[in-house]
Amino acid sequence: MSQILEALKKGILCGDGAMGTLLSERGIPAGNCYEELCLSQPDLIAGIHREYLDAGAQLITTNSFGANALKLAAFGMESCCSKINREAARLAKDSIGSRAAWVAGSIGPLGLSARDAEEKSISRQFLFSEQMTALLEGGCDLILLETFQDPEELSLALSTAKSLSTTQQSSYGEVPVIALIASPESGRLPGGAWIGDVLEALGQEGADLVGLNCVNGPQAMLRLVEKIAPTRPLAVYANAGRPSYQEGRIIYGTTPEYFADFGRLMAEAGAALVGGCCGTSPLHIQALAASLHDFKPVSRKLSGITIHEELAPTTGTHEPSILDLIAAGKTVIVTELDPPKTLPLEKFFTAAEAITCAGSDAITLADNSLAILRVSNFAVAALLKERGITPLMHLSCRDKNLIGLQSELLGMTALGMRHVLALTGDPSKGGDHPGATSVYDVNSVGLLEVIRRLNEGYTQAGTDLLARPELIAGCTFNPNVRNLDTQIQRLERKINAGAQFVMTQPVFEPSLVEETARRTAHFRVPVFIGVWPLLNGRQARFLHNEVPGIKIPDSVSARMEGLEGIEGRKKGVTIAKEVTRAVLDHFPGIYFMTPFLAYQTTEELSAFVRGR
Repeated sequence: MSQILEALKKGILCGDGAMGTLLSERGIPAGNCYEELCLSQPDLIAGIHREYLDAGAQLITTNSFGANALKLAAFGMESCCSKINREAARLAKDSIGSRAAWVAGSIGPLGLSARDAEEKSISRQFLFSEQMTALLEGGCDLILLETFQDPEELSLALSTAKSLSTTQQSSYGEVPVIALIASPESGRLPGGAWIGDVLEALGQEGADLVGLNCVNGPQAMLRLVEKIAPTRPLAVYANAGRPSYQEGRIIYGTTPEYFADFGRLMAEAGAALVGGCCGTSPLHIQALAASLHDFKPVSRKLSGITIHEELAPTTGTHEPSILDLIAAGKTVIVTELDPPKTLPLEKFFTAAEAITCAGSDAITLADNSLAILRVSNFAVAALLKERGITPLMHLSCRDKNLIGLQSELLGMTALGMRHVLALTGDPSKGGDHPGATSVYDVNSVGLLEVIRRLNEGYTQAGTDLLARPELIAGCTFNPNVRNLDTQIQRLERKINAGAQFVMTQPVFEPSLVEETARRTAHFRVPVFIGVWPLLNGRQARFLHNEVPGIKIPDSVSARMEGLEGIEGRKKGVTIAKEVTRAVLDHFPGIYFMTPFLAYQTTEELSAFVRGR
């Protein structure tokens, strides 16, 4: 057993604070490679270590959080990975001098999922191993894995550290490993895991100390510690409150006395190692060390780490879903009616009511399709809902960040709307506002995962919604491509991410309907084939040549060639009915697209389906 683990048995250890806070105060701009300062400004780094040691820190952390080759590559310094980490460890170790203190080698997350690493042929284990080996060679007493939010990545880092410790021995024997999670106050990680489960698993996998750091201020961190109710000792590193941006600087307002008071409360709740994360200065650590002086570890609670929380209650049904209608044996009709580009809405609602009366079960509303500005489909959907018409909203990742997307989805739920079609969205530069910014925090697959998470009762940040939205999520599929295999593979990813139904781009020939039915049958989710009644030959040429995702077969173009007015519309509806017959022979529903508010065409098609 190492000396540091023995020390944890006898009393509460005080960790250090956030070196980045002092570096910022001393003129090192954010965005610089802080880890590189171990080479270029070693006296600065060593001096900060000594400040925290003089304040009473018994465990100091190396300036190596992001010093892995992957992140150093952004600064062209990937070849310096081992050198930076060895020097970081040496500077910290030399700073201790004759003090009774230890050095923790800081390792942060790579931010690279297993899938991304595989696609890029990057070995995450090698990246962790390279950094850890250099830290141990430089003299670190233990490895500190901090600010992780992906349990899988942390588990990999832990196993890598434990495998190294059998060969890279410090002067204290086998190298201990501390594993810290950056958890939202709710205790739910972005991927959905409950923090109690994660910490328990890490302990079983060999972590010598588990705990929490970053994200939360002292009060929120204390609540998390109390939720976990540990039998094993915890390490807890809170932020100095919430940051604010003042005069070009990020400021944390928590006073040292306040921070220290809560540090002692954390110790009383089960923490054996208490330190500071973002915003904590030597003054915070000095106050914390004084409050923990001679404090003895508390008896551990018998309940153990809380493994599960109560499930969120399920809300009542907002409206019958299209899936319910299909299950009841009804042929479902979904009709697209784009919100207008101008403010007068009377014609839109006249069309929506006519289409509904003709037999449509839901009106689906595009979200500024082709990146062209229209009246908010959220507002239009709410107005349709007031009229007793079921809306199916498209939601594009282009226009909203992860917060805005979730807010929109929760707003839908609050208004009793359930159906949503997840879209990546056309780039802004191709629309009528080419100077607008495209957001794309996630793509359509990521949005489906967000929706699935909300349906479990939690936000991406882990906040408990206290209810389950019961959203019905759909995705898109384009059969109008040469390589259908690629589209099928992407569709499989969407369904695995949570898509419960599929809506396709418009199809204009029965043979493609049959091919799509054959290729999608194994997915066992409803597929709504898009059917667009053409208005004239000119429109057919326009759609084929200028609208992404739409292809008009030569045979259809020939049938529409030269037709205008009533004759063009009549022929377009005839072709659409031919496709509709094929769709209904293979699928439980259909998706009509109203061309340019010419609702009489989709009204006629809906009546055709109902009278068939």
